[in-house]
Amino acid sequence: MSDRMHWSRWGDPARTTTLPANALAMLELAFGPPAPRPAVDQQTVQLPAVGLPDDVLDALRDAIGVEHVDAGVEPRLLHTGGKSTPDLLALRGGDAAAAPDAVLRPADHDEVQALVSFCSERRIAVVPYGGGTSVVGGLTASRDGLVAVVAIDLGRLDRLVDVDEVSSTAVLQAGVSGPRAEELLGEHGMTLGHFPQSFEFATVGGFAATRSSGQSSSGYGRFDTMVVGLKVATPLGTWELGVAPASAAGPDLRQLVLGSEGTLGIVTEVRLAVRTKPATAVYETWRFPTFVDGATAMRTLTQDGINPTVLRLSDETETSLNLAKPESIGADSGGGALMVCGYEGTDGRVERMRREVGEVLQGLGGTPLGAEDGEQWAEGRFDAPYLRDALLDEGVLVETLETATFWGDLDRLYAEVKAALEGALSAQGTNPIVLCHISHVYRTGASLYFTVACRETDDPRAQWYAAKQAASDAIVAAGGTITHHHAVGRDHRPWYAEEIGPIGTDVLRAVKRSVDPAGVLNPGVLIP
Repeated sequence: MSDRMHWSRWGDPARTTTLPANALAMLELAFGPPAPRPAVDQQTVQLPAVGLPDDVLDALRDAIGVEHVDAGVEPRLLHTGGKSTPDLLALRGGDAAAAPDAVLRPADHDEVQALVSFCSERRIAVVPYGGGTSVVGGLTASRDGLVAVVAIDLGRLDRLVDVDEVSSTAVLQAGVSGPRAEELLGEHGMTLGHFPQSFEFATVGGFAATRSSGQSSSGYGRFDTMVVGLKVATPLGTWELGVAPASAAGPDLRQLVLGSEGTLGIVTEVRLAVRTKPATAVYETWRFPTFVDGATAMRTLTQDGINPTVLRLSDETETSLNLAKPESIGADSGGGALMVCGYEGTDGRVERMRREVGEVLQGLGGTPLGAEDGEQWAEGRFDAPYLRDALLDEGVLVETLETATFWGDLDRLYAEVKAALEGALSAQGTNPIVLCHISHVYRTGASLYFTVACRETDDPRAQWYAAKQAASDAIVAAGGTITHHHAVGRDHRPWYAEEIGPIGTDVLRAVKRSVDPAGVLNPGVLIP
């Protein structure tokens, strides 16, 4: 696997894929004859001129080494934006206006700190760059009132700093990717247990900065619940947080940095609660008559405290299209709502969990389908983003959005967001397919993750923004959160202000002014 993603697609350039015949046939049935829209040739993409004067570039080279400051075309292009569909559509069309003026690759916290301090003094915007997997506009800084924009690539901060096996904690540098984290911890018989769909490329620092949630959140929790300490580079100097697993010493300032998306400092090290690597992992599937029935079963498991490590439920539309199994798209799914359950731990614990969960699910109307489809889902769980690129090649707009609410409001939120998406896209003459699944659950509520597909119009970015606005308005009106695990970025910022209210907005702005007086840290992102 490549350690750098494709310039205009998701993931490893060597894994670029095309749609199978059954999927192409389904697309033609749903959206009419194909209208392919390939990306422009990379060599034709024009980047803005570098806005950094030579004396500034020389000072940056002195700080971290000549070979680690790059203002060339390819590095700048590879650090342009994230991987949302609008980001990809821009690049596929040759629009690289969001490219940074240079890419900086510091070696450690001290070099990150030196860069942040220098950029603050010179009024240069700083975008922290981990795996480049943002899907909410989190890597596109505003240039307003600033000299230039640089991307600080944390890829060289890729070490395991410390393991405390007695306390079950580990300190990882922020540039450690998901697979690298598992490799490093695996040498000590440990695991982080954090496997979001971005796992192959996203980094520990990015997980912290966005409050990431992975597929095993049902059993292991969200990433922010694993964080017990942070080291952050800010314009005011180094900020270290977390001296104990819990404290009553005022508000927990770790929570201020978690989810801050690089706007209050650059996370360089994270101390995490880790766990023993499981001896066994088993995945199985169940079928429920309806999405509502399956959601009731999820709530029952969670509130009874017997939820499995992985718990995911597709609605009837997602189930019918086999989207949980991309290689089977278009095949007969059997109908109903498909649930995936995963169990990790010792052999005995896995067997006990399967038996206890199975008894509950059967009692609530679930039909067991066995382990084969569950194992197939687990093996292909990181393949879906590649499918999006193949659909874009065929002129099919595909994008996702997610939210969360309390169990009592889940049905309403689901119905209103789905209706908003269908209405906004149908009004543009493009009848959509809207799918949904639940993959993160709590005692008090759950998330909803929507996938949307429709034929592209002549301006697919505007097409999606209209749908996104309608869905976001519906989320707020129904009392959901504007984002459960994708973060705020630029895309959610207007609705985020409404969610936290005027007092919350004032608090965030005050903290921003205090820690980043020059306003250089990822400007335009998060802060209303």
